[in-house]
Amino acid sequence: MAHGFLQSFDPKIKVCSAGTEASGMVNENAIKVMAEIGIDISSHTSDHVEKYLQSEWDYVITVCGGANETCPAFTGKVKHRLHIGFDDPSHATGTDEFIWSEFVRVRNEIKEQFYNFYVKEIKPQM
Repeated sequence: MAHGFLQSFDPKIKVCSAGTEASGMVNENAIKVMAEIGIDISSHTSDHVEKYLQSEWDYVITVCGGANETCPAFTGKVKHRLHIGFDDPSHATGTDEFIWSEFVRVRNEIKEQFYNFYVKEIKPQM
């Protein structure tokens, strides 16, 4: 979802996303909750972080709670490493309504935090 938001703020910036527990596919609820606000992430993939370890990045941002501790070291050139943590809504249990509400809550938190990040960090460099 963070990838989708950053790309929606400025389509000219290059955004890649990956995880330590990649499945190859983006969670269907994440796709639906983003579509609900007009952002299509259906073509995104769930890649393993190893795909990007040797690359050069302006920012490496971890977003899931444990990712900050378990993310491998990037040996490529990384200008800024940040952690902007969120609950992982895919781990929510309970009724369908509760699980959906967790995806909505986390989506909204991601939008707010990443918009603030974009305005303060990325936009001034453009």
